[in-house]
Amino acid sequence: MARTKTALTVVEEPQVNEAALKRAESASMELGHLVEEAGERAALMAKELGYEGSLEVGALEDGIRFYQRRTVEAILETGKRLALLKEQTPHGEFTKRVELLGFSGPTARRFIHAAAKTAKSLSLSDLSTKVKNASAFLELVTHDDDVLESLGDLDDIDRMSATQLREALRQSEKDSQFNAEKRQKAEQRADALEKKLGGKRPVVVPLDERITPFQLEITERQSLLEKALTAHLESATALETWWMAELEGDQDGAEMPQSVKLVLLTLDDAVNRTASLVGALQNELETRFGADISAARQYFMSTGERG
Repeated sequence: MARTKTALTVVEEPQVNEAALKRAESASMELGHLVEEAGERAALMAKELGYEGSLEVGALEDGIRFYQRRTVEAILETGKRLALLKEQTPHGEFTKRVELLGFSGPTARRFIHAAAKTAKSLSLSDLSTKVKNASAFLELVTHDDDVLESLGDLDDIDRMSATQLREALRQSEKDSQFNAEKRQKAEQRADALEKKLGGKRPVVVPLDERITPFQLEITERQSLLEKALTAHLESATALETWWMAELEGDQDGAEMPQSVKLVLLTLDDAVNRTASLVGALQNELETRFGADISAARQYFMSTGERG
């Protein structure tokens, strides 16, 4: 069987746009020259500035961020030293000294104020590590802590310019004023309610004063009971004396009349009822307060005091 011939596919080579390729190569070379020239200019400028660090863009940006932080740090450290210098120089000499150092009087005072306030304010101390703009930080120093507290939560505060920070401060001041007015109104309402309820509020009386009426009532009732029982005893004695007088001259002794016996029975029943009530009271006290009464009795026996 004869083989079928396979048709050969002819691959055409892509056409190259020689002109476009030359233009791209030229642009690349030109860009390389520009970068090289920029690097040379940067190196020359670095030499002129006395800069000895890396010229890479990333390194330069890291350095900028580092020294932005150091700018605020420098203000605070300078302010500390200015404050100490002022403390140790005679009156009138400090201004001359700071002028020789290149500071004006107002600038020196701002730096001193910044250092002193940052040392006392946790909010400002925290912001001093976040704010990189020196002018922006000095703007912060002029505000109170209640305004500064809200700024600590801003994510982009490290990138804010002095203008942007002033705007944020204005908003924070408005918020702080609103909250202050809200608190003031709440306090006023509370004061008004307190005055309204002033005459109706229960007075807390000390425990000793609250228990005193019970003590007085018990003492008063006990006095009445003792008088009543004493009167019963006196009645029995008087009844006996009366009956003996009735029998005077009767040698055999007459039998006590039934009416007299009934009087004695009434007295005896009264005493028995009293005794029964006393027993019931004793049992109730033992059931309810037995341990407390025993403790109080021991306390009295050891101290001789009834509280």
